[in-house]
Amino acid sequence: MYPCGRCRAVAVGPDGRCAACGAHQQPHPSAQPHPAQASYAYPPPYPYPPQPYPNPYPGALPGFPGGLPLGGVDLRRGVRIALNVLLGVVALLLMLQIAAIGQQRGVIQDILANGHPGSSTSGAVDDADSFADTMTVLSFLGMAATAVLWVIWFRRVRLNAEVFAPGTHRFGSGWAVGSWFTPVVNLWFPKQMANDIYRASAPGGPQSAPKGLLNAWWVLWIAANVLSTVGDGMSSVASTRLRRPLAGSDWESAVELLNSSLAVSGFSTLLLLADTALALLVVRQLTRMQEQRALAGPPAMPPVPPGVPAYGVPYGGAPYGPPPGQNPFSAGPAAS
Repeated sequence: MYPCGRCRAVAVGPDGRCAACGAHQQPHPSAQPHPAQASYAYPPPYPYPPQPYPNPYPGALPGFPGGLPLGGVDLRRGVRIALNVLLGVVALLLMLQIAAIGQQRGVIQDILANGHPGSSTSGAVDDADSFADTMTVLSFLGMAATAVLWVIWFRRVRLNAEVFAPGTHRFGSGWAVGSWFTPVVNLWFPKQMANDIYRASAPGGPQSAPKGLLNAWWVLWIAANVLSTVGDGMSSVASTRLRRPLAGSDWESAVELLNSSLAVSGFSTLLLLADTALALLVVRQLTRMQEQRALAGPPAMPPVPPGVPAYGVPYGGAPYGPPPGQNPFSAGPAAS
């Protein structure tokens, strides 16, 4: 027999029930627990004390002390560094491609000034076309390699954002790759995912996420692709017209259309060059935000609302809960 936690009478037996007031108590430590309950571990009281989560990627961030949210955040720098290098290479190739387009336009303007393609311009036309074709192929290969690393990096930051703010994203992590290659929806799905990632990764909360750089990068990306499509269409029409025998005025209009298509393509390439520079800044900004967010550790647990019982806290003052079969929220001796 030991004292009851409710009436303080020394009337509680090994079964845990007080003979004086009938309250059900936890069995005395000296009593042997049931074999089915011996291995059961009760959770700690709410709120849980902060636990130091280990860093699953030691050495990924110099001086990173741990404190990662539950599940871990991937802050390895290999993919990001390789992506930055490829973006720099693509920027260099785009500058060379702009120079090639400028050389083509210079040759076309000479032809228009002479009134017809002469023998002196045929070699210049071949050289300009060869340079432009080479830079177009190299730029395409560079952008293809960059796209592979970009979707890998984008999916990684999406998974990190899920750790920071689980259940707040509009699309699953699979769309971090598929949204870029699905026609039509690739015009807005990636931007919406990036918005969610920024809100989840902002160290100061969702409302503090800076989106000016992100919005400028996306606007330039859409504009560059639209202008590139328009320039390709104009170039295709001009090339088709130039393959047919044309009179003087028709021939000049076709050449001028080709020159205009090169101007549109050159402007779209210039926008793509500026967008590549902004992409470098977006990668840097988002990576820094996620590093700061991870260093902040898991968010603090909210306090227990008044009137809501927590683990290990008795209902209505009873140390180990109401007797079996009694509603803890109903009026009665245990709820007083």
